[in-house]
Amino acid sequence: MSQSPILITGGARRLGLHCAQRLLDDGHPVIVTYRTERDDLVALRQRGATTLAADFSSPAGIEDFIHRLKQTTQSLRAIVHNASEFHADPEPSAASDTLERLFRVHMQAPYTINLHARALLEACPEPQRDIVHITDSLVPRGAAGQAAYLATKAGLESLTRSLAMSLGPTIQVNAIAPGTLMQQDDGAPGRRVPGPGVLYQTLRYLLDNDYVTGAVMTLDRDASANDDATGR
Repeated sequence: MSQSPILITGGARRLGLHCAQRLLDDGHPVIVTYRTERDDLVALRQRGATTLAADFSSPAGIEDFIHRLKQTTQSLRAIVHNASEFHADPEPSAASDTLERLFRVHMQAPYTINLHARALLEACPEPQRDIVHITDSLVPRGAAGQAAYLATKAGLESLTRSLAMSLGPTIQVNAIAPGTLMQQDDGAPGRRVPGPGVLYQTLRYLLDNDYVTGAVMTLDRDASANDDATGR
C-alpha cells in the first residue's frame, strides 16, 4: 500500500468515518479532518490515523488548515472532500449568510485545498493520485427548500470537471453523488438504505482505476425520488 496518506475531510462521523476506518483496514495511512471532537476520533488515533481540527466556513480557517496540512505530511496519495453542511433555505434575512457559509464549505475549501495540495499529490511516489469530491444525487433535479445547499454542491461538480482537465494527467479528479445511504432517526420506514459500504466500494473503484477522471458517479437507485439530502 502507498505510504503517502489519504486525506479525508469531515472524517469524524457517518460516511467519512466509515471510509477512514475501511482505508485503515486496507492498510492505507489516513489523515482525517474534524470540526468537533468525538469518541470515534480516539479510536482512529489509536489505529494510527492523524486527525486535524479544521473549520472550512471561513477563509482564515481554510488557510490555517492548509498551513498545518503542509506541516503534517510531505505527500498525499489522495484527497477525499467529504466535509459538508446542510442548511435548509432560510428566511430572506439569513439567506446571504447561509449561502456564503455553504459556498465556503462545499466550494471554496475544496478548490483552495486542491490547488495548494497539488504539490503534495505530485510528490506521491505512486503512479496514481486522486481527488474525489462527495456531492449529492439531488443536484441534477433539485429539491424544494434546498436551493443554496444544492447550488453549492452543483458548483463542486463543476469544479470536478474543470479540475480534471487542469490537474490531469498526473492527478485524477472525480465525484461521487450519493443519495440516502445511511438512515436518519426520522427516515421513511420500509425504504431500503444500503449503508455506507456502497460509498466505500465506489471510492475504492476510483482509487484503483487509473483511467477515470472528470466523472460524477451517482449512488441512488431511485433517481426520481425526492430524497432528504441530509440523509448522506
